[in-house]
Amino acid sequence: MRYRLVIALLILLAPIGGITAQDSERQSLIVFAATSLTDVFESLRAAFIEVNSDADILLNFSSSSTLAAQLLQGAPADIFASANELQMDLVIDSNLIAADTVDIFAHNQLMLITPADNPAAIESILDLTKDSVLLVLAAEGTPIRAYTDAMIASHSYDYGENFIDQVMQNLVSEESNVRQVVTRIALGEADAGIVYQSDAIGAIAEQLRAFEIDPAHNQLASYPIAPLAASTNPALAQRFISFVLSPAAQPIFAEYGFCSPAILTETLPEDPTPEPTLEADDAAESPQNVCPAPKSVGR
Repeated sequence: MRYRLVIALLILLAPIGGITAQDSERQSLIVFAATSLTDVFESLRAAFIEVNSDADILLNFSSSSTLAAQLLQGAPADIFASANELQMDLVIDSNLIAADTVDIFAHNQLMLITPADNPAAIESILDLTKDSVLLVLAAEGTPIRAYTDAMIASHSYDYGENFIDQVMQNLVSEESNVRQVVTRIALGEADAGIVYQSDAIGAIAEQLRAFEIDPAHNQLASYPIAPLAASTNPALAQRFISFVLSPAAQPIFAEYGFCSPAILTETLPEDPTPEPTLEADDAAESPQNVCPAPKSVGR
C-alpha cells in the first residue's frame, strides 16, 4: 500500500508533457496598465518577448484609479503604467514606487466621437448642449474623466459659464473606463462621447466618426511608468521599461494613435499655440505621431 502511494506521488510530481527546461526558467513580469493602453501594450509585449525569449509578460488592464487602488491594497505587480500622473502619485505617496524611477513614456489627447451614422448631427463640442443629445463619459475618478472635465471647463470661457451645466444635463451614462465609452458609442447606444485619440482609430474606427478638439481647449494626457519597489524581478522590470522608452517602441505607439513623449521636455507657454500639423508626405516618413501642445492637467 505504501509502495502504491509513493508511485502515485511520483506521477503527480513528474513534469507535465511539453514543459521544457527553458519554460521552467522563464521569468514572469506582472504589468498593471491603464485600459487605454490595452492594444499597444499587447503589441509591445509581443515585440519584447520576441527578443527576450526568457520573459513572460502578464498584463492586467483596468482604469488607472482601479489599478492604483489595487496596488495600495497589496496586489502583487512589477510595473505600473498609468494614464495620468495623479494615480501614479498616489502609489508613490504610499512608498510603493520611488519617485525618481518614474518616466513619461507616451502622450495622448482627447477626441469627440459619435456613431458612424451620427444621428444627432454632432460636429463639435458646442453641439453637446443640444436638446436630447445622449452623452456618455467615463466615470469620475478616472484619468479620462479628469481630462474631459478640464476640457469642457476650458470651453466655458468661449461659450459662457452655463456651458458646463448644459453639457452635463445631457450626460446619460458614466462608464468605468474609456473602452466602455467607445463600445457604447460604436453600438449606437448614445450620440456622443469623449475618448482618447488612441481609442478612435483601429478596427472599431469604422463604427465611429471622430472629431478633433480645438488644441486651445484639448488636454495633453501624460502616461507615466515605473517599477514597483517590491518587484520580485526588478532586473526584468527595468528591461521592459527601457524597451517601452526606447526609439524602437515609438513606431508602435504611433501606430495606435499615441503621441511622441518628447513634448513634455519643452516648457509650454501659458496659452500654448498649436504646433504645425505634419503634411501627408512628411507624416508618412515620420515614425511618430505628433500631438499639438494643448493645455495639460496637473498632477
